[in-house]
Parts: sequence; structure tokens; C-alpha cells
Amino acid sequence: MAGEDELERGGMERGELEAVLETRRELGASYDAALVESFADRIEAAVVARTAQEVSVRNREAKDRASAGPRQLALGIVSAGTGTGMTAISLAMTDGGFTGLAAMTVGWVGLVSVNVAHALQSRPRGS
Repeated sequence: MAGEDELERGGMERGELEAVLETRRELGASYDAALVESFADRIEAAVVARTAQEVSVRNREAKDRASAGPRQLALGIVSAGTGTGMTAISLAMTDGGFTGLAAMTVGWVGLVSVNVAHALQSRPRGS
């Protein structure tokens, strides 16, 4: 049942619910208020724990998003320097021929791929 799944994810297990109902049958209606209060305390504790976990995840995601910009800038600067050197070397070593152009193209495709992969990885995930 969907309701049982929600309770189990929230920290309440089916066995706990059955125990509360069985206790009520054994003790009778005179203990209903105490049983309801105990059950409500368990549910409240489960909600508090789940909320704390969700807040922790959101804080971690916000921290990751805040640090993504400086990392991307550093990667861009390093990539530009690497690409410039790679272009100079690949064109100088082959006197600017087709082999040098091919080597330069492969190198730049690799650099662009690394930058795109990092940018996609750093994007905030949809909720």
C-alpha cells in the first residue's frame, strides 16, 4: 500500500504500527490518549529526521553550486594556456602542414570536451 511505503520511508515501520494497534486492543480504550501521543511523537521524530536530511542535501548542493564558478574560471584559464602552447608546438613541429593541423584539431577537441564536461557536471540539477 502507498500509505505503508510513505510511513516506512519516514522512519515508521509496519511492525511498529501493528504493535501500537495490538497494544490498544490489549489495554482497551482507556489508554487511547497515551497511545496516540506516543504514535504522534514517533511520527514527529521521523519528520524531523527527514527534514534535517533534506536540509543537509540542499546545503551541500548550494555549496557545490557556489564553488562551480571559480573552478570553471580556473579550468578555462589553464585550457587557454594549454591550447596556446599545444597549437604552437603542433604547428611548429610539422611546419604548419596537414599533420600539424590535424594534431592541433585533436588537441583542441580534447580541451573543449573537458571544459564542456566540467560545465555540464557543475550545472545545478533539476528538483
